[in-house]
Amino acid sequence: MRNLKNRFAFMEGNLTILTIRQVVGMFFRRMVLTYASLFVLAVGGSSSQIGVINSLRPLAGLLMFPIAGYLTDRTSRVRIIVLADILSGVSMLLYVLAPSWEWIAVGALVQGFMVFSFPPTSAILADSMKPENRGLGVATMGTISNAISMFSPYIAATILIMFGENIGMRLLYGMLGLQFLFAAVLAFKKLEDTNEINNSEPMPSVFTILMNTYGGVPGLLRDTPRSVVALGVVVLMGFISNGISSPFWVVYVTEKIGLSKIEWGVILLYESILKVVLTIPSGMVADKVGRTKTLIVAMIVSLVSLPALIFADSYNSVLLIRLGAALAGALFMPASTALMADYVPRNLRGKVMAAFGRGSVMIGASGGGTGGPGMGYLFVLPVMASSIVGGVLYNMNPVYPWYAVGIATVVQLICVLLFIRDPEKAQN
Repeated sequence: MRNLKNRFAFMEGNLTILTIRQVVGMFFRRMVLTYASLFVLAVGGSSSQIGVINSLRPLAGLLMFPIAGYLTDRTSRVRIIVLADILSGVSMLLYVLAPSWEWIAVGALVQGFMVFSFPPTSAILADSMKPENRGLGVATMGTISNAISMFSPYIAATILIMFGENIGMRLLYGMLGLQFLFAAVLAFKKLEDTNEINNSEPMPSVFTILMNTYGGVPGLLRDTPRSVVALGVVVLMGFISNGISSPFWVVYVTEKIGLSKIEWGVILLYESILKVVLTIPSGMVADKVGRTKTLIVAMIVSLVSLPALIFADSYNSVLLIRLGAALAGALFMPASTALMADYVPRNLRGKVMAAFGRGSVMIGASGGGTGGPGMGYLFVLPVMASSIVGGVLYNMNPVYPWYAVGIATVVQLICVLLFIRDPEKAQN
C-alpha cells in the first residue's frame, strides 16, 4: 500500500486542482453532449443543421487560439482560465432559453470563443508533471474523470425520459453552466501559475498577434519536430472523424438500429467502466514500453472497431464496438498527451499548443469530440468542414460517416508507423 501511495505521490498541487476540474466538468459535459443532437431535433432542427451547428463551434478558435497562445507564455494563466470559465457559464443561458435551433447555433458560436482557456490549461498541466510520470499522470486524471462520469449518459437519459427532450436538455445545460462557475471559483482560489509573468513588454494589438501567428506558421512547422507535426496530423484526423460522426452516434443507434435512449446510456456506462479499468495501466505502459508503441496499438484497435458500426444490428454488437472504442481511447490519451509534453520545451508550450493542441483527441466520441484542450488553431477549418460534411453524408446515407471514419483512421495509423518516434530525452 505504501509503494502504491508513493507511486502516485506526484498527484498533488496543481494536478489535484486540474483533476477536480476535469472530473466535475466531464460529468456534466457528458450528460449534455451525449444527447445534444436530440435537442436540436426537438426544437425544429434537422440532421443537416446538426452539422452546421457543430461546425460553428470551432470558428472562433481562428481568432482566440493565437491570442491565447501569446498570452499563455506572457501573463497569468490562471486569470485566463478563470475568465473563460465565467463566460462559459453565462453563455449556457443561450441554450437554456433557446426557442429554436438558431439560438443553439449562436450558443455554439459563442461557446467557441471560450477556447482561449485551453492553451494555458494545457501548459500548466505539462509544467506540473515530470517526464517519467506524464503517462501515468494523464491516465490517472482520465481514470478518475471516467469513473465519475460513467453514470452521466444514464442519468441524462433518465432526466430526458422524465421531462422530455426539450425541457430535459434545458435542465442539463443549466447544470453545465453552474459547473463552469464552480470551476472558475476553484481555479481562482487554488490553481497556481507555473510561468514567469512578464509585464515589461507592451501588449501588441490583436491584429499584430494574428499576423505574427499565421504569418509564422511555415516557420513553426519547419522548426517543430517531425514527430510533433505527425502527432498533430493524427490528432487532426481524430477531430475530423469526430466532426463527421460524433453527432450521429445517438441518432444512428436509436433511429436505425432501434436502441432506446436508456439502452444507449447503459452501453456508454459499460464503455466508461472499461475505460476506467484500463486507463491507468495504459498510462503505465506508455511510460514503460513507449508512447509510440502504445499509439500503434490504439490505432489498430480503433480501425477494427469504429467503422464496424455499419454492420451492427443489435444491442450486443453496438456494445462490442463501444468497448473497442474504450480500449483505443484508454491507450491513446495518456500516450499522445505525454508525447506532446515530452517534445515541446516549457517556454514554447503556449505557442505550440495553441497551434497543435494538447496532443490528444477522444477516440470514437459519441457526442462532442470536436473541441477541448486537444484543439489548436491549425485544426479549426478542417474540423468545421468535417462537421458540415458529416451532416451531408448522413443525409445521403446514414452509413457514410463511418466509411469516412475508417479512412481517417488508416491515415492515423500510417502517420504513427512512419513518422512518430519517442524522443531520446523528454523536456521537463
